[in-house]
Amino acid sequence: MVTEALFYIFAGLAIACAVSMVYHKNPLYSAISLVGVFIALSCLYLTLAAPFIAVVQILVYAGAIMVLVIFVIMLLNLEDDKYKPNLRYLIGVGGGLALVLMTQAMFVFYAVLKSPAGEDVSEKPVGSTLDIGKAMYTQYILPVEIVGVMLLMAVIGGVMLARKFDRGEDEKILKEELERRNLDQ
Repeated sequence: MVTEALFYIFAGLAIACAVSMVYHKNPLYSAISLVGVFIALSCLYLTLAAPFIAVVQILVYAGAIMVLVIFVIMLLNLEDDKYKPNLRYLIGVGGGLALVLMTQAMFVFYAVLKSPAGEDVSEKPVGSTLDIGKAMYTQYILPVEIVGVMLLMAVIGGVMLARKFDRGEDEKILKEELERRNLDQ
């Protein structure tokens, strides 16, 4: 009963932050509202007994991704756009789509309430950190290593793309490297 109440509280908080994100015209306020959505989703994961996913949600999305988004917003120096009256028809389209979405959500809610209660498949929580760690480093060790190498390649590629050379400096570096190799032989 308590977990149900917490679920509804955090779901309402996530919806309120999402509405706030869409409502604000200032992109920085919208980004901060999106952080609120991520935190509410993390709390929802905690109520679903998935602490690892909750922590990853906070660290990756609310931490790293949103810092990147906020830096991009600040670097672009976006100014407030004036409301364009030629897009007023989109308000009706958005209202209609919201009505369809609410109808679909109510149908799913009704179907879940009317469905027979299923059996409890397992007593053990699935999203525990220990279970995920065991699976990652025993059963899925090859994909974990492949992803690690791919991330390393992406970081090296990003550093190489961000490096600034003076005109002719890359040829100079190549010439010095070839001379060094010739001396080693």
